[in-house]
Amino acid sequence: MGDLYYHAQQAFIGIIMSTLLSWNQLADRALAGEIISREEARAVLRAPDQVLLEQLAAAYRVRRHYWGNRVRLHYLLNAQSGLCPEDCHYCSQSKISTAEIDKYPLMAQQKILDAAARAAELKAGTFCLVISGRSPGERVFKEVLDTVRAIKSNYDLKICACLGLLNQEQTQRLAEAGVDRVNHNLNTSEQYHADICTTHTFDDRAQTVQNVKAAGITTCSGGIIGMGESDDDIIDLALSLRKLEVTSVPINFLIPIAGTRFEEVQELNPRKCLRVLCLYRFLLPFQEIRIAGGREVHLRSLQPLGLYAANSIFVGDYLTTPGQAAHADWDMIRDAGFVLEAADGSPLEEASTLEPMALA
Repeated sequence: MGDLYYHAQQAFIGIIMSTLLSWNQLADRALAGEIISREEARAVLRAPDQVLLEQLAAAYRVRRHYWGNRVRLHYLLNAQSGLCPEDCHYCSQSKISTAEIDKYPLMAQQKILDAAARAAELKAGTFCLVISGRSPGERVFKEVLDTVRAIKSNYDLKICACLGLLNQEQTQRLAEAGVDRVNHNLNTSEQYHADICTTHTFDDRAQTVQNVKAAGITTCSGGIIGMGESDDDIIDLALSLRKLEVTSVPINFLIPIAGTRFEEVQELNPRKCLRVLCLYRFLLPFQEIRIAGGREVHLRSLQPLGLYAANSIFVGDYLTTPGQAAHADWDMIRDAGFVLEAADGSPLEEASTLEPMALA
């Protein structure tokens, strides 16, 4: 039985390689601005483990063309936690979640400024300010705007705001306050969205991304992999992000948190996560691709390989789950031959000489 499986697997490899010639062919087409076919995209996701390094090498050709050997660091602050009226099945902060998490209103401005100082200390180029909820009320929104101005006057950081659903007037005010980027994830494909949330629609999320773009702010939108979606859903999400011309794409891998609707969903392994990153690099060649939540949990010892497709990670913790120590991220980046990127996109000259243990 084992021999039959082995020979069948080898035959599958042969079919893939004879059809695609090589994964480098996909890299060539991505670099030429072409969109690979759905059949080719499925082949990337369904390829056997034996060709994973070839896929990563091809994805790295595209990543290197646009991003060289630089890695962007983002620092995430959950500035308002829990008490959300939405029913997102994956989220520990949703109204249907019984997860034991800290719940608090918007932090005082000084506490947020202290977090921005920490982001600067860790050499993060972008400070991501996140609040829970469907959409910010006017009082909270004004406090966010004031805090953004204070951060901008004190630190050389780009600011990414994640505030829920936003209308055109709100995105324009964010632009005027100095927000560089707004995050609002599509999360999954349009077809699968109703299976993960019923209190707002895929179109609601897409409209927020369009409002951000119309305000002249850089768009940040990605998704969550491992929620029970199909391969076609993973492909459709990438195609939707491409159609919206999203600039920054965070790829989260579901952490099944106890107390959420998806607490028992376990679909991922490190190789599948790496294949998803390769596919997104082929379909979104020049976008910033960030390995976001779930990186440590699902990639585990293969985390450095993710950097050959993605060019960005979060340093520090996530919304309600911890990340690995900052010095481990620095060591990982350095050991793989990459360098940190400054807020203006240039390599940090001191990246090779800084002592990472000081950033633990």
